[in-house]
Amino acid sequence: MNPSNAGKMKAKYLFLDRDGVLNVRPGTGYVRNPAEFNWISGSLESLSKLSQHFVRILVVTNQQGVGKGLMDQSQLDAVHKRMLGDVLQAGGRIDRIYAATGLRHRDSVNRKPAGGMALEAKSDYPEIEFDDSWMVGDTFRDMLFGYRLGMHTALIAPPADVPFDYLVASYRFATLWDFTNFILNRAH
Repeated sequence: MNPSNAGKMKAKYLFLDRDGVLNVRPGTGYVRNPAEFNWISGSLESLSKLSQHFVRILVVTNQQGVGKGLMDQSQLDAVHKRMLGDVLQAGGRIDRIYAATGLRHRDSVNRKPAGGMALEAKSDYPEIEFDDSWMVGDTFRDMLFGYRLGMHTALIAPPADVPFDYLVASYRFATLWDFTNFILNRAH
């Protein structure tokens, strides 16, 4: 995307990955209980500010740990309940969380980069237009998910962590806070 067009973008809908964008990625494991959910510095403040800018904020997260039997749905729900409570207490909001909990080879329709979670969100909120949306994530799968649906895409990754692919990622930011400042500076 041409940076000179950035000021013209007034997208209304925000899709966010969870691990690595909102909370510290748990290495090769899974966040299995609320105590293991650790916010990335600035993410809660970002959600507060982004809540004033976007019509809908939706989390789309692959959570294969449920399908693998490493955690159950009630444990994932407890993590998300804690996350939503923290967001609300900080003055922000998340309208809905979509989680693909099946195994990679069995849940190919819902797991990113497939668009199943976005199509479910569109069913829940028919006003959503993907070309009027952002996808913010920390992996190539997240970027491909947004790109395939025609969203603006923002990769959250320090420069040395993930190669930047200009074909599927419109922008790159070190943190969600940096993305938030980018969005808010273009809103005025």
